[in-house]
Amino acid sequence: MTDWLTVTEGTAPLLVSIPHTGIDLAGIDNRLISPWLGRRDCDWWIDKLYDFAAGLGATVVHTSISRTVIDVNRDPSGASLYPGQTTTTLCPTETFDGDPLYLPGAEPTPAEISQRHQSYFVPYHEMLGYQATRLRGLHERVVIYDCHSIRSVLPRLFYGTLPVFNLGTNDGQTADPTLQALVGQIMAETGDSYVINGRFKGGWITRYFGNPQGGFHALQMELADRGYLREPEGKGEPDNWPVPYDAAFAAPMAAKLKKILEAATSWALG
Repeated sequence: MTDWLTVTEGTAPLLVSIPHTGIDLAGIDNRLISPWLGRRDCDWWIDKLYDFAAGLGATVVHTSISRTVIDVNRDPSGASLYPGQTTTTLCPTETFDGDPLYLPGAEPTPAEISQRHQSYFVPYHEMLGYQATRLRGLHERVVIYDCHSIRSVLPRLFYGTLPVFNLGTNDGQTADPTLQALVGQIMAETGDSYVINGRFKGGWITRYFGNPQGGFHALQMELADRGYLREPEGKGEPDNWPVPYDAAFAAPMAAKLKKILEAATSWALG
């Protein structure tokens, strides 16, 4: 165990991954345009939004390392998960908006990228694999649920305004269709906008660990920030982003997500 990797072990057939809420810049602060810019694309407060998960018996794996240091939800080979579409890399050098992250000449070298991969990416995935296998030893089916959020409007990444709920199963390849339909029904019943396998079909975690034939059913849930935060217009500036976490404002979304995780767990238990 490390000081940046937090694990809460449960026994329910539910593994919750929280890969993008980290704000630890691992000592690269002085190489960035600004530490604030290095944290702007964080999945803000997702760990707080899902703080009910352990109470459901879920196993929760959470990294505090910023995605600016290394993105544990990207293909480690460097291949794009969304060919032909704009996306960020394993060790990004620009923000979602295309702003440079590093001072000129301070970008990570190939050797440094390899070191970050070994130091942070590999342990995170080894832990997910260990926990998934442990739970599979207890249950015939395990749901791997990867938690994310993103700003509602990001013209460089997608057109228009993102739906509130964005469920990804890599076009049905990473989870049983019955589970996908079950979660889809709950999203529809919330009255919020939603899409299944739209712009976000699931990142590396969902695609790597999802193996329905082997009993591993992976879902990625990408939430638009407005669903649980008082999201400001625009791309966020140091004086208005991130907004503080407001548990009362987020409570309705937390209740909807809890219903989704409870239903997924019940489905896995058969």
